[in-house]
This record gives sequence, C-alpha cells and structure tokens, in this order.
Amino acid sequence: MTNQTRGRTPGADQIRRAPKVLLHDHLDGGLRPATVVELAREQGYEDLPETEPAALGRWFREAADSGSLERYLETFAHTCAVMQTREALFRVAAECAEDLAADGVVYAEVRYAPEQHLTGGLGLEEVVEAVNEGFREGERRARENGHRIRVGALLTAMRHAARSLEIAELANRYRDLGVVGFDIAGAEAGFPPTRHLDAFEYLKRENNHFTIHAGEAFGLPSIWQALQWCGADRLGHGVRIIDDIQVAGDGTAKLGRLAAYVRDKRVPLELCPTSNLQTGAAESYREHPIGVLRELGFRATVNTDNRLMSGTSMSTEFERLVEAFGYTLDDMQWFTVNAMKSAFIPFDERLAMINDVIKPGYAELKSEWLFRETGGGAAQG
Repeated sequence: MTNQTRGRTPGADQIRRAPKVLLHDHLDGGLRPATVVELAREQGYEDLPETEPAALGRWFREAADSGSLERYLETFAHTCAVMQTREALFRVAAECAEDLAADGVVYAEVRYAPEQHLTGGLGLEEVVEAVNEGFREGERRARENGHRIRVGALLTAMRHAARSLEIAELANRYRDLGVVGFDIAGAEAGFPPTRHLDAFEYLKRENNHFTIHAGEAFGLPSIWQALQWCGADRLGHGVRIIDDIQVAGDGTAKLGRLAAYVRDKRVPLELCPTSNLQTGAAESYREHPIGVLRELGFRATVNTDNRLMSGTSMSTEFERLVEAFGYTLDDMQWFTVNAMKSAFIPFDERLAMINDVIKPGYAELKSEWLFRETGGGAAQG
C-alpha cells in the first residue's frame, strides 16, 4: 500500500466498480420484488403480504428485522412458493447472475435447497438443471451488458429434514456441470450438523467440497461440530467464533483453542454483516466481529446472505464496513482475495481470477487519484 492510497476510503461508485467475490448468497433470498409479484400473479399464489413491488420489498426487510433467526427464515415461504416451476427457477437464477454482475461481483457461489422446489411436480434433477441453465443465461446477459461473472451452485440440504445424503449425492453427480459444492442450512438450535454425518462422510470420500451453516445463532458448539466432527471446508457465517476470543482494554487479544484452530488452519468465515444484525448476532456494524477478525488475520470474507430480506448487495455491505471501520480499497481487496482463495473451484482457476481479474481491478481503482481533475488552468511559461 502506497503512502498516497493509505487512508483513502473508497466512495460508493468505486465500491460498486471494484471486483467482488461472493461465497454466501441464497437464491431464494435474492429475488427482485417485482419478480415475486409477477410470478405470484402468473402462478395464482395469493398469500403475498403486499402486491406492489416497492411495498413488498419493504415488507421483506421489516419482517427480517425481527432479531430472530426463526422469524427471519419464515420470509422464505413466499419466495419458495413462487419458485416451483422450471420457468420460474430459470428466471430467478438468470436475474440473480445479472444483478450480481451489475454490482461488480466477478465470482459467486449461490446456494439453494432443491428439496424446497418440488411441490410443482419437478424432480430434483430438473430443479438443478433449471437453475444451472438460468445461471448460464444470466452470465450471457451480463456479458452483453459489459459485465463478467462466473456463478457456481451450492446444493443445500435442510438440517431439519432427512434428505442430506440424497442431496449430497445429487451435488456429486452435478459437480462438473455447474454445481461446486454442498451445504446444510436452516435453524441451528436443535438440529446439530452431526445429524448429517453420513452426507459429510460421503462427500469426503468423493473428494468433494462442502460448507456448513454454523456459528450464527447457536455459537461455539455448532462451529466445533461443523469442523471437528463433520470436516467442513468453510463455515457459513461462523461469526460466533468471537466468543472464543478475549480482547483486552489495550487491544491485545487472547484466542481460545477453537479460535486459534480456525485462524491457524485458515478456515474461511462466510461473514454476512447486515444479516447478522437482523438475526441478533451483532448489535451494529461498528460492533460486528468482522473488525476484530480482520485485525487478527482470520480468513474473513464479506457476503450478502439474503439480498431481498436484508435489502442489501455486496456494494452495500462494503459501504457499511467502510463507514464503520474506515476500510480502504486495500482492505476490500484483502477480503476479496480471501474469498477467491476459499472458493470451491480448482486452484489454478482461483489463482487466475486473483491475478488476472481481482488484483488488476483494484490496482486500476487505486490509481484513479493520479488522474483526478486539478481544477487549475494552464501553466504560464
């Protein structure tokens, strides 16, 4: 970091144009409000709380602001209800890729639970293929609009159900066809990841990748089980690792055994600041553990979780962090490189994205101050 760029906080336009990497984003949590309204009308779904797009968007955000993870999850009943046909899944996936690309995201792993999209008569394979085709279409449309993005799918099993092995096998069948890994999600309390050991052991035998929602609402035991019993490659959220870190008044920190293990092993943390505020895992952006975790050198990444429910985007997340912590473009690049290092695509492709897309993108942004307008007239000779 040069003296000239040190301390320069990026503006909203720079943040939007900066290349970003997203690892934790739910397909059924990122629909456009207008799309929800249109799909509901087409499909005869009459239970929407609002039928005007702007009002519906506000309803989702307000419902998600309850401070309860369980209440937050209830909002998905409406989005899933309109995602039960091939056409709807294709449209939602295509729009997801378009929206992320327009926000400067160059690589994204978007997750969804195929088992939640079967009530319209689709089979699991048909769900996966519709979403994959939608992502490819969204990538194509993004290119036409001057943006580049690559989207991989994560197949999620619901932790309160009993289909995790079946979904893990599905993820393995489509691993070279657009699916990059596996996840379990849903309410943590009462549904520990160890209930799904057969799925995780299967994926490990198949040399496949998986992340686990852990350490959001339930705390350190959830993280410990996800890592030491299940063998997760990444932690979905993982924000409660802060409970194993003691920060003294002078700023020095003492790490417990689990926190030290997470940092030493470079376990990626899929942190979602705005979502964490909504579910009560943090009180404010300034108090969010991401600040401490970044200072201590954890493999922290920035994510959206559910863009519709949180009324957010990757740019918005970074804007809030820049405001809270004074982060610079160098900090943004650090988070972005962390995320790309932690992606579930091959090493050579991750390295190429870092060296050929991310670092050049940030270098160009950081150089813009050299070409700023001085406002002065021509020099007199």
